[in-house]
Amino acid sequence: MELYGSYTSPFVRHCRIALAESGLDCEFVETDRAASAEKSPTKKVPFLRDDTLTLTDSTSILKYIREKSGRVFLEDVAEYDAFCLVNTSLDACVNLFFLELDGITTDRSDYLKRQKARVESTLSELNTMALAHQAPFNDMELRLGCYLAWGLYRQRFSIHAYDNLTHMLQALNNYEPFRDTAPPRL
Repeated sequence: MELYGSYTSPFVRHCRIALAESGLDCEFVETDRAASAEKSPTKKVPFLRDDTLTLTDSTSILKYIREKSGRVFLEDVAEYDAFCLVNTSLDACVNLFFLELDGITTDRSDYLKRQKARVESTLSELNTMALAHQAPFNDMELRLGCYLAWGLYRQRFSIHAYDNLTHMLQALNNYEPFRDTAPPRL
């Protein structure tokens, strides 16, 4: 089994954490934008290959890893919905990041202003949720932690006003699979 991705992607990081927790044998293959555009129909990372099976989205990869290792991926519809809420905010934030790299900022687009507002409103909502502050962490919490850590790493937002999110991220930073998958320092 091979997982393709970058060390800085929050989506890839979540898959790497799931693999570390699973004990499954998997090689991590670092790839860049050009290689992922060539090797994956989605032209993004992560993607996973296991014999004849190729998965091209982090959610399907996580489900596969969890089920292959005898674990459950997302216990119920409430956890799934919270996972989707995190993904909505993460997607908006990642898109804003890459658009800004291309010189397209929120001051030039009402749509992008709405995306930025979406990030803030979802962080506020996520802060109100019951979150684990010690292991074990569920996949929604792991995805949230990967998102928060990426957002801070890329200086996309601050979480100082969100005590619950801050405490959960501190707890995750002490969790070995999370800590060991941190991106390299800038």
